[in-house]
Amino acid sequence: MTHGQAPAMLGFGGAAIGNLYRPVGDVAARATIDAAWAHGIRRFDTAPHYGFGLSERRLGDALAVLDPAGDAIVSTKVGRVLRPVPDRDLGVERQGFVSPEPVESAFDYSRDGVLRSFDASRDRLRRDRIDLLLAHDLGEMTHGAGHAAQMATFLDGGYPAMRALRDAGTVGAIGIGVNEIAVCEELLARVELDVILLAGRYTLLEQDALDALLPRCAALGVRVIVGGPYNSGILATGTGPGARYDYRTPPAAITARVDAIAALCDRHAVPMAAAALQFAMGHDAVSAVIPGMADATEVAQAVTLATLAIPPALWTDLIDAGLIRADTPIPSETA
Repeated sequence: MTHGQAPAMLGFGGAAIGNLYRPVGDVAARATIDAAWAHGIRRFDTAPHYGFGLSERRLGDALAVLDPAGDAIVSTKVGRVLRPVPDRDLGVERQGFVSPEPVESAFDYSRDGVLRSFDASRDRLRRDRIDLLLAHDLGEMTHGAGHAAQMATFLDGGYPAMRALRDAGTVGAIGIGVNEIAVCEELLARVELDVILLAGRYTLLEQDALDALLPRCAALGVRVIVGGPYNSGILATGTGPGARYDYRTPPAAITARVDAIAALCDRHAVPMAAAALQFAMGHDAVSAVIPGMADATEVAQAVTLATLAIPPALWTDLIDAGLIRADTPIPSETA
């Protein structure tokens, strides 16, 4: 790995180029993707929900130029369909995005919904074949009392459709993209998955996935992609004004824990964000980590953080202080 080049495990989270929380122009979004490619990033994750097709379209337009041979690993998602909303104000935040697209997303885990979503994604991404296709945001955390009904729709219709796409060769691998551990364990007990994209649940702040999920994935050969390695930003920014944890204002217990982690990182002269990013790469079941990247500067920062040499004593001190679990696999040096 040459200087300034990303490790193979580092991927590109595409929500920000879908105008997550704030507008990003086409030129700036393209510069972000160009920077990722120039730094050697070859994994790109997106979804129809991200800007209501905007992230997929921008990624597809860029990769058509950067990657005409289709060498990049591209993942997108199903489980939501885009529906016209002609009367919405497109200049304000909608479902977390400030998007000029005159549509919004609605959950649909049915066979027809999955197939329609997949075909539309292929058009926007300008790719005949999608490497990874993930069912998006299943689980009680998202659906509450409606979880059982949504799961039944998925198992009866959406999941068989995904299997058929994989069997036909138009999809390389199938899985789920979720924010909770319980739904991963529920599905692993019922169906075959190739990949799980787990956001925010295996981080410097949270290691419950070590109890059963990650060992089970390792035993089954299910690849795990870690999303949200900064827990919505707090492990990158610290606990100052505007800090987010799990997309919300952090509770006091989380703030105190982050402050303690930050103090130990400072003692070892390691940016907390570097420890967070490399921590997520340390488990054998993890095949990729995909932080969000909003501009070219964040791309360069992510590459630097992912390749920074971290003294082993930092991990030992975090364990001794009870800030990460003693059974945590310690990341090997990346640099």
